[in-house]
Amino acid sequence: MQIKKLDHVGIRVMDVDKSMQFYKALGFKVTREDYKEQVFVVRHPSGIEINLIAHGNCDYDKRNILMDVKAKYPGYTHYAITVESVQNAKHILESINIKITGGPVTFGDGKTSIFIRDPDLNVIEFTELPN
Repeated sequence: MQIKKLDHVGIRVMDVDKSMQFYKALGFKVTREDYKEQVFVVRHPSGIEINLIAHGNCDYDKRNILMDVKAKYPGYTHYAITVESVQNAKHILESINIKITGGPVTFGDGKTSIFIRDPDLNVIEFTELPN
């Protein structure tokens, strides 16, 4: 098998309209709205595609069970998007009222990151690669 690239990320959401507005604020465009399958696709000009699955029915008391509870359940904890500048990304996110929930932090591999949460509290990392 020859893997070419990651095709898309699927995220189950509670309120698809709220989620689509969030991703639109980050520069994504809605490319598919399938009310029958409850799949709503947003795509960024960089090529990132996210499928919003619109049938979430439990918000775990406004917590992300993979990140916000003591038990460490297996599963995807976040996804990371490479940006040119973390400081620039931080400025833009704050200017559109998206709260920075972590960072900036520089890791041992030299990457510097900030973190935000989407409307369903899923973690998104914005990473600047070392020079």
